[in-house]
Amino acid sequence: MAGFINWAKSPAAREYFFSTHFWGPMANWGLPIAALTDIATRDEESISGVMSPTLAAYSMIFMRFAWRVQPRNYLLFACHATNAAAQTVQEGRFINYWYFGGRENKKPIESTLDQVKDKSQELVDKVKP
Repeated sequence: MAGFINWAKSPAAREYFFSTHFWGPMANWGLPIAALTDIATRDEESISGVMSPTLAAYSMIFMRFAWRVQPRNYLLFACHATNAAAQTVQEGRFINYWYFGGRENKKPIESTLDQVKDKSQELVDKVKP
C-alpha cells in the first residue's frame, strides 16, 4: 500500500492520470456498465440481436489493440473484456428467448393464445368459400 501511495504522489502518476491512456478507458466504461445493467434489469424482448454481437466484436478488436499498444493499456483491456463478456451474455439471452423456447417458458399464456388465434384463423380461412 505504501508503494502505491508513493507512486500516486510521483510525477509519473500525475502524467498517467492526465493522459488519454487513463481517461480514454474511463470514458469507455459506460458501455460495459450499461450492458451489465441491462443484464440485470432489461427484458429479453428489448435486446437487439444485431447490436450485441457487433459490440462484442468491437470490444474484442479493441482488446487486441489495448494489448498490442506500448505501453500496454490494462485499463482499456479490462473495459473491453468486460464489455465483450456482457454483450456475449446478452446475445445468449436473446438467442435463448427467441429461438430456444425462452419466450414460451416466460409467457406461456400469451404464446398459447397466439397459437389458438393462428389455428382459429386457419379454420376460418378453410370455411370461407
